[in-house]
Amino acid sequence: MFLAGMAFASSIVLCLAAAPADAETVHYKAMIMPASEVPPVKDSKATGQLAATFDTVTKVLSYDVTYADLTGPASAAHFHGPAPVGTNAGVMVPIKGELASPIKGEATLTDAQAKALTDGDMYFNIHTAANKGGEMRGQVLKGM
Repeated sequence: MFLAGMAFASSIVLCLAAAPADAETVHYKAMIMPASEVPPVKDSKATGQLAATFDTVTKVLSYDVTYADLTGPASAAHFHGPAPVGTNAGVMVPIKGELASPIKGEATLTDAQAKALTDGDMYFNIHTAANKGGEMRGQVLKGM
């Protein structure tokens, strides 16, 4: 009886050890401001923030961006990278669809995009007609 119990317990341990790792959900945030654009935008009083979660197994980034007081309607919004604070980079993840606040959505990241995100080398910016290069920007960093 004792040996049967030990065999059963050992089989449970082996099953648990062989189970796939659970996904980790990592929270990210960004304060989106005109002063963070490169170069800084001085003629805007816009404010905004991004809250996001990233599933490390599926590589799905879910985001919620709110903003106010742009100089006009948002004409484009993107995640850019890889780039540290103060450096510009190309578009990594374009935002499609409605750009009015709040902007909500999700994207499945490539390995390179996921690395930029986890390394702190991704930023989010919003463009307007008056500020074609970007009116406001925020570095996407772990937190919450």
